[in-house]
Amino acid sequence: MKMRAAVLEEFGQPLVVQEVDIAPPKAGEVLVKIHACGVCHTDLYTASGADPSGYKPCVLGHEGAGIVEEVGEGVTSVAPGDHVVTLFSPECGECIHCKSGKTNICLAIREQQGKGYLPDGTPRLSRGGEPLRHFMGTSTFAEYTVMPEIALAKVNPDAPFDKICLLACGATTGLAAALWKAEVEKGSTVAVFGAGMVGLGAVAGAKLRGAERIFVIDPSEKRRELAMQFGATETFAGGDDAVDQVLARTDGFGADYTFEATGIVSVMGQAVEAARMGWGLCTILGVAGKGERLEIVPRFLITGRKVQGGSFGGAKGRTHVPQLVDMYVGGELELDGFVSHHITLDEVNKGFDLMHAQDGIRSVIMFE
Repeated sequence: MKMRAAVLEEFGQPLVVQEVDIAPPKAGEVLVKIHACGVCHTDLYTASGADPSGYKPCVLGHEGAGIVEEVGEGVTSVAPGDHVVTLFSPECGECIHCKSGKTNICLAIREQQGKGYLPDGTPRLSRGGEPLRHFMGTSTFAEYTVMPEIALAKVNPDAPFDKICLLACGATTGLAAALWKAEVEKGSTVAVFGAGMVGLGAVAGAKLRGAERIFVIDPSEKRRELAMQFGATETFAGGDDAVDQVLARTDGFGADYTFEATGIVSVMGQAVEAARMGWGLCTILGVAGKGERLEIVPRFLITGRKVQGGSFGGAKGRTHVPQLVDMYVGGELELDGFVSHHITLDEVNKGFDLMHAQDGIRSVIMFE
């Protein structure tokens, strides 16, 4: 079948929207018609050439939501007509990691996914008879995608695609980090560094967990204002004295929980230092640049602080994403404010331009 897709031809160059071919799903795979897809920083990171694991040519995109069109042999958890959110972080339930209950990092398809292929080591995408690689196992800057069954979350069909597609990556990363990874306690103090999609998700998650004070540190006045709408109690621009500002607001101790959502190593260091002496927990969510390292003064750890990472915020996709969708449909969770712009597939590069300009939080490609 032929379809239109946005292809990364060369690093550092605009994506090229063109006609490509997509093959039917094989055993354990599913064909999904994409209805909406968010334009995420991770797509930009790879397109720029900064991602050390990036490859080309490939079809980018990973924040997708749509409807199942066809299933391959052996697929049982979804059927044609089901509404789904695409998952770059699968959940097989059978690998040693899934069975451990200690991590959301599923190993089932990880090796081939990282190479741009589906689990059997081949792509379903091609162009002029030549193979075209997948991105993050999803490739949702396209009218259709073929994905493994274990990388799809079946969700409530009452939810609008342009909102729930954000739960495929950015929104869930922040929400899950506060809800299930850090498990923010009721009445606690939280400091979130960065008020983009991930940071705002952490703010919303901390509010849902009952945090009493939520500080948001971001240089953008517009984003600080938006953070207040999502549950922040205080905001400030930050800078070199960001840690001092957190300490001044916490009797010199620091926040019970800190979240870093910028990908800037110096800010990561601030998030560690701003965590409370004795029991503060810092959760790193941002993706640093190639070759960068985070230096931590040992005294910060010796005096009780803990540091953890959270790929996808620690969310188990097929378990947690449907729960978040239900929370949104039930009015418990706000997602509408995340969507700043609706664009077409042909305007995908505009989505990157808006991101560079920090114009809004998320641009969403609409296919219908």
